[in-house]
Amino acid sequence: MPDHLDPDLRSIQEARDAAVAARQAQRAFMDVDQVTVDRICAAMATAAFADSARLGQLAHEETGYGVADHKRLKNEFASRDVWNAIRDVPTVGLLRRDEVARVAEYGWPVGVLAALSPSTNPTSTAIFKILIAVKARNAIVVAPHPSSVGCTAETTRVMAEAGVAEGMPPGLVQCLTRISQPGTQALMEHYATSMILATGGAGMVAAAHSVGKPALGVGPGNVPAYVDRSADVARAAADIVNSKAFDRSTICATEQTVVADAPIAEELKAAMQASGAHWLTADQARHLGPQLFRSGGLLDARFVGKSPQQIGELAGIEVPDHARVLVADLDGVGADHPLSREKLTTVLGFIVEDGWRAGCERSIELLRFGGDGHSLVLHAADEDVIHAFGVEKPAFRILVNTWGTFGAIGATTGLAPSMTLAPGGLGGAVVSDNITVHHVLNIKRVAYETARPPADAWSQPTSPARTAAPPSPLSAPPRPARDASAPKVDDASVRAAAALDLGSGPPDPDLVARIRARVTAQLEGR
Repeated sequence: MPDHLDPDLRSIQEARDAAVAARQAQRAFMDVDQVTVDRICAAMATAAFADSARLGQLAHEETGYGVADHKRLKNEFASRDVWNAIRDVPTVGLLRRDEVARVAEYGWPVGVLAALSPSTNPTSTAIFKILIAVKARNAIVVAPHPSSVGCTAETTRVMAEAGVAEGMPPGLVQCLTRISQPGTQALMEHYATSMILATGGAGMVAAAHSVGKPALGVGPGNVPAYVDRSADVARAAADIVNSKAFDRSTICATEQTVVADAPIAEELKAAMQASGAHWLTADQARHLGPQLFRSGGLLDARFVGKSPQQIGELAGIEVPDHARVLVADLDGVGADHPLSREKLTTVLGFIVEDGWRAGCERSIELLRFGGDGHSLVLHAADEDVIHAFGVEKPAFRILVNTWGTFGAIGATTGLAPSMTLAPGGLGGAVVSDNITVHHVLNIKRVAYETARPPADAWSQPTSPARTAAPPSPLSAPPRPARDASAPKVDDASVRAAAALDLGSGPPDPDLVARIRARVTAQLEGR
């Protein structure tokens, strides 16, 4: 690339070149079978897992966020646990056949994925997105946050080299290294980009949804943690403090404000203090809030992923050495109470409410103040309370008696293992799931006739107006008997369709060539 170009122009050109190269590699990857895809993905997952500690250390050193060893655990989760969850998912050829509905489903890649990666979880997010992309035969271009380019690029390199060694086309997995806002925008808008996976700040996610491409984005997670009078209080206290302290609160599903049921509030406070929570005085809390957040409610990056002692030094607050998290009593929620916002650092809010109904209302208030649709943590043994929270809370992950950090991503719950947690329509996303391979895999459906068209559809009207009353919209007319002379769909047809499965035998070369030519023409707009 010419040296005289300005940095933003270099970034734009790199994005364009990467998108085109990724599309070429993805076309070459269309012909591989399931065994090859799985061998490549297994090699990449193994390489990332083996390098988890080194990559975690790089992420910590480059960003200054969190704890290196905790980032290792997240990298291990994103490689081992994510791969174990998707390893047996079929993505190539014939996926399944419903003999009753007479529908056969075939896997088809989305194309080139533009994967925006955050600075808080840079390496683990890249590992996760690369695995789900390639498992579905997609290409992926990772666009890292400017403060985590080095560690994200190194993670991508480790995985790409492992994949290429097993037969993956070069260029299928890439990472941008000349980062600028125009460059990332150029990647998202490029004609070769098929879908955007956006994990990061609200502004970046909004930009991803505005370019006119399919986008899977996440939103902020202002996660309430309600502790009911029926809870195991000592366990709840330890879980909340340890979850909040993990990697210094850089996962968006980490607990942000504790809502304590009045009868157990003091017991909970004492148990949290025993686990390392340090309560701020009212004056300290009032002093910290305006420093933690800039105008408009944005968290000052200096405080992200920092220890209580580092926060105290930055804010001019005395903090003891034993403190693992800082806690501030709150008397309200909203812009006038800055510590009720999402805090991606080791600061918790604490509110007392009498009874689960009041706790429910306060939790809803917290979610609506910057966390709609994301996650909620609930510590309770009363199943009626748990059910009520499931029915009423505007959160699509309600995590019962577990850590917010590990529960939401699927490490300690039965949720799909993921590093991208969608908040549904409430949070401005198109889905409410933990994003996984199913969301980056298109499905083609071959549907055989199961009923003949209604009798009235076969004849032309003999009069200008129909005089009979129309049928009720709530009841369908009876299906006519099958015409004996009409073509029938027999089991031989189903077997013939199954023979097209690229994983069950050698395909017809002429058929494959015709399909590839048509797909290429569609991609190029011809």
